[in-house]
Amino acid sequence: MGRAIADFCKDREQAGRLRVFSPMFEEDEIPLPTLFRSYESMPEIERMALDMAKGCVLDVGAGAGCHSLVLQERGQDVTAIDISPLSVETMKARGVKKVLEQDFFTLEGRFDTILMLMNGIGIVGTLERMPGFFRQLDKLLIPGGQLLCDSSDICYVFETEDGIIELPADTGYYGELSFQMQYKDTIGEPFDWLYIDADTLRDVAERCGYAVEVVAEGEHYDYLARITKG
Repeated sequence: MGRAIADFCKDREQAGRLRVFSPMFEEDEIPLPTLFRSYESMPEIERMALDMAKGCVLDVGAGAGCHSLVLQERGQDVTAIDISPLSVETMKARGVKKVLEQDFFTLEGRFDTILMLMNGIGIVGTLERMPGFFRQLDKLLIPGGQLLCDSSDICYVFETEDGIIELPADTGYYGELSFQMQYKDTIGEPFDWLYIDADTLRDVAERCGYAVEVVAEGEHYDYLARITKG
C-alpha cells in the first residue's frame, strides 16, 4: 500500500492498481483516490469523527494523511503514524507536520483523541488480541480521552437468498479475515484483519474497563464508535 500511495502522489496517471485478495471474497481493489480525498468527499461517518476530534490527536494507520491534513488545517495538534516508510515519506511531502514510522502497539505518548478510521481498528487482527489492544489504550489515552473508530458488521456476507443470516458454526469469529495486497510486482505478506460488530466490541470493551457508544450508523452495516474509559 505504501508504494501505491507514493506512486499516486508523484504521478497519478502512472499509478497502478492496488489489488486485494482474501479467501472469503473475490479479488477486490482499493481506489487510490479515496486515500487522498478531501473532507467534503469523505463519508459522513468519517467527517463526524473528525468533527469530534479534540485536543492532542493521534491518527493511526494514517496512510496518505488525508485525515491528519484536515485536522492540521483546523489548527489542531495531530500526530500521524503508519508502519509504511513510503506512506510516511508521502505524508511529509504533503505537508503533515508530525509523522512517525511507528507501530501502534509499541507507541509511547499521551493523547486526548485517537482516530482509527477506514476500519482502522482492524489492525487488531483477531478477537483474542483485543485485550492487548485495550491495555495499549490504557497507556495512550489521557483521563477523559476518547478513541473514535469505524468498523462494519460483515454478517451480510452470510445472508442466504431467503434473507436469513447463517453464520458459520465451525470457525472462529466471523469477522476475522485474512488479506493480501499486490501493487504492480510488489506482493505483500498475508495479514489478519478484524471486522467487529458493535455488540461484540461493546462486550469486549466492557470486560476491559471501557465503554462503547455507537455515535452513528451507515447504510452498509458500518458504524462509528466512541470508546472511553468506563
